[in-house]
Amino acid sequence: MSLQVVSAISNSSLLQPGFSLLNFDGHVFFFGQKGWPKRSCPTGVFLLDIKQNELKMKPAFFSKDSCYLPPLRYPALCTLRGNAESDEYQYIIHGGKTPNNDLSDKIYVLSLVSKSSKKTTFQCVEKDLGGDVPEARYGHTINVVHSRGKSISVIFGGRSYTPLAQRTTEKWNSVVDCLPSVFLVDFEFGCCTSYVLPELQDGLAFHVSVARNDTIYILGGHSLQNNTRSPSLYKLKVDLPLGSPAVTCTILPGGISVSSAIVTQTGDTEFVLVGGYQSDNQKRLVCNTIVLEDNKIEIVERESPDWTPDIKHCKIWFGCDMGKGSVLLGIPGANRQLISDANYFYILRCKGAEEDKEEEMTTQICSQTSTEDPGDSTPFEDSEEFCFSAEANSFDVDDTDTYNEDDEEDESETGYWITCSASCNIDINTWVPFYSTELNKPAMILCSSGAGHWVHAQCMDLSETMLLRLSEANVKYFCNEHVDLNKGLQTPKKVVHLKKQPMKPLRKKTAMKLTTPTKKSFLRRLFQ
Repeated sequence: MSLQVVSAISNSSLLQPGFSLLNFDGHVFFFGQKGWPKRSCPTGVFLLDIKQNELKMKPAFFSKDSCYLPPLRYPALCTLRGNAESDEYQYIIHGGKTPNNDLSDKIYVLSLVSKSSKKTTFQCVEKDLGGDVPEARYGHTINVVHSRGKSISVIFGGRSYTPLAQRTTEKWNSVVDCLPSVFLVDFEFGCCTSYVLPELQDGLAFHVSVARNDTIYILGGHSLQNNTRSPSLYKLKVDLPLGSPAVTCTILPGGISVSSAIVTQTGDTEFVLVGGYQSDNQKRLVCNTIVLEDNKIEIVERESPDWTPDIKHCKIWFGCDMGKGSVLLGIPGANRQLISDANYFYILRCKGAEEDKEEEMTTQICSQTSTEDPGDSTPFEDSEEFCFSAEANSFDVDDTDTYNEDDEEDESETGYWITCSASCNIDINTWVPFYSTELNKPAMILCSSGAGHWVHAQCMDLSETMLLRLSEANVKYFCNEHVDLNKGLQTPKKVVHLKKQPMKPLRKKTAMKLTTPTKKSFLRRLFQ
């Protein structure tokens, strides 16, 4: 086992506890950010691009016939194949927490439509279910079992909110363990059936489940009722005859008292158990190898990696299975870190270099993110950052110019970390979010002077109210250095003078009126 440090240099603030990773043909995708999808990635699904120990996140797209998929955290997910021989597979996503701190009871099926060097497109379909539909929950597992040529999904465990009728003002968002019911979900007919088994007394949350053929093994998990981690190992066997399914449970020895551990598959029948907690304030640094055979499971301790001092001394850690025997682990940054949500990331490879080849995933696995839920009642903030140059229609899935891969190669050249003015003090190493809607880059606004250039809104002393007003109004903005110059170059408005009609002299008119009758009178007298 080898541990490798990676530097997250693109959208790293999205990698928070509760995220999930999806592996399509060796390409790893991130899903489940803390807030609603930001404008640079409306779908909330990112491709993890790891090159030279640097981790970048590139946005993915959804097809036009896809449904909306919220950024769910702590959901249950697993792979679904059309048949045992098929190379094509999809991901099932159930439950999870939304950024509004609500819980989802929906089931989505996510499949890969197309992938190129610059654009990845997915299709997401929401499944309508009837019967005993599982209640909204998080921290649970979903697996697919195969029996008698048929397949069915199995949902177990997790946590949910206290029912509305039992909530109080002081404990409105209190969570409880779900009932220890086993749900069978048939995607072909869209129906659910629940089973209550006497061997299962607790609806364990953040447990680990591993499936092979018609059998699921469940180990660990945390119970809120008695604040313990189950040392039991449960074996669920699902039989799918022509009639009603049959579900049986057996308690086996050799379980592990752990919660929030991660499982990654390293071989056709071999898995590795990593991480988790053995108590509320103690991480589990021991790793185990899990070997599944047709009707037997074997769990043995294996040599652990050389954990770094930072990993050993931190109180929490989190991560997820990347597939192909690799695990992405994260730990919170040190207290001296200026960016409060900065995390450090590692890739743990559980296979040797000679074994790191592409293998068919013949076994369905599902594991939980390696952390206890840090805040059940804390509302999440919107993670959108300011983006003044983007229009609402600029994220059409068919618009290939929406995302430019070259822009992701070096963010120091994209304009966010420029010296926008003589008094600019924005630095990539010391910058701290200033506006409530900033994520991991400073808000900017375009100065219309000359050919136009970008400046930091914070350096221009713009209040958040004024910044929002300028972003919504269709007006030109001039930075502090060009606002006076712009005023000097403005052409004064032409003043239109009103023409006044000259007044005719009243005396002249009077004279004409007076002289004319006198002349006529003189002529009349002359010819008389």
